[in-house]
Amino acid sequence: MPIIRSHPLRRRPEIIGRLLPLLVLLLLAGACGPARTGDQGAQAAPATTAQPAATTQAATTPAGSFQNPVLNADFPDPDVIQAGNAFYAYATNGAGKNIQVARSTDLIHWDLLNDALPALPAWAQLGGSLVWAPGVIRIANRYAMYYTARDTASNKQCVGVATSDKPEDIFKDNSQKALVCQADEGGSIDPQPLADGGKLYLYWKNDGNCCGITTYLYVQELSADGLSLSGQPKRLTQNQELWEGHLIEAPFMVKHGSGYYLFFSANDYGSANYAVGYALCQSALGPCEQAKENPILKSRLQPPLVIGPGGESILDSGGQTWMFYHAWNIVGGTRGDSRYMWLDRLDWRNGKPVLNGPTTDPQPAPKIGP
Repeated sequence: MPIIRSHPLRRRPEIIGRLLPLLVLLLLAGACGPARTGDQGAQAAPATTAQPAATTQAATTPAGSFQNPVLNADFPDPDVIQAGNAFYAYATNGAGKNIQVARSTDLIHWDLLNDALPALPAWAQLGGSLVWAPGVIRIANRYAMYYTARDTASNKQCVGVATSDKPEDIFKDNSQKALVCQADEGGSIDPQPLADGGKLYLYWKNDGNCCGITTYLYVQELSADGLSLSGQPKRLTQNQELWEGHLIEAPFMVKHGSGYYLFFSANDYGSANYAVGYALCQSALGPCEQAKENPILKSRLQPPLVIGPGGESILDSGGQTWMFYHAWNIVGGTRGDSRYMWLDRLDWRNGKPVLNGPTTDPQPAPKIGP
C-alpha cells in the first residue's frame, strides 16, 4: 500500500514521525489498517491526461542506467502491468486521488495520470484516505482492478473490483457490496489477482492486526469474468516468524517455470522492520512453505539509508524479472512522510528468487520486451 494495519504500506503515519531510522527500528510496531494520504471522494478528469513527470533520474546517472527511486512522489503499494508497448503502475491513494496511476515506456521514467477510481461504489465510505493497494489484471477485452476501501456496513476495510476498457481510463465499480469482506477477521485488504491454467485467482490478507487477530494470506478462485468468487477461501500462510512481527500482508503470487512463489511483506510498514519475504507453493492454491532465507528485501541502516521497503509487485520484461516496491523518502537523515517507488532486479538461482536490492547506485536499465 496507511493506517496502522499492516499491509503493504499504506498504514498511518501517526506515531511513526520522523524518528531516526534505528530508533524507528526499535520503537515502532504495526497496529491497524493502513491510512493513506489522499481523498477518496476526489473527482478527476479521465485518467488519460498526463501530468508533469514525478521522476527525476540523477543527471549523473550513466546512459543505459537507472538509479532508485524511479518515482519521486508518494506512491505506496505499487502494482505494475504491461499493456502493449506501455507500462502502468497503480498505487494507494495520494495527491487527492483514490487510486494513483502512472505510465512509462521504459520502467524508469514515469508520468503521473489522473485518478483511476474517482468515484467509489455505494458500499464504500467516502473520505479518510482509505482506498489502498490496487491489483490490476487484463481479463478478455477489459481490465479489472481489485482494491481496498472502507465498507460502510461493517466499518472495516474490504475488497472491491472495478473495470475499465483501457488501463489508462477511469475504472468503475457499480456493485452494491464488497467482493471480499471478512468483518469477523478484521476486514480484508491487499487484493492481488493471478491468471493461471485458464483460471483466475484472488489473493488477499485479512486485516487482523487492526483488532488483535492473527493475519493470514488467503486465496480463492474467481469467476471467468473476475467479478465474483467461486468455491471457498483458503489460508496459505500467516505471520509466524520473528521478523514478521504482528502481521503479514501484500501477497503477490508468481509462477516461474513450474514453481509458484508467494511474495509478501511483513511487520510495521512505517518502521525499518518492514521487509519482504516469500513462500514456495505447490500450486496457485497452495500449500505454501515460507523460505528459510527470509526476508529477501529489508531496510538498509547505513548511509545511504533505505527504510521500510515493501508493498512489492513482480514483472517480467525482456527476459528479466523485476520487483517494484516502495520505500520511505529520507529527509535530513531521517525517515520522511512519503513512500517512493523503487525498482530492482530479481534473479532466479537454483529455484529460488534472489533480489539485487535495495540498490542506491546506478543499475543497468531494464530491457523492454514481452
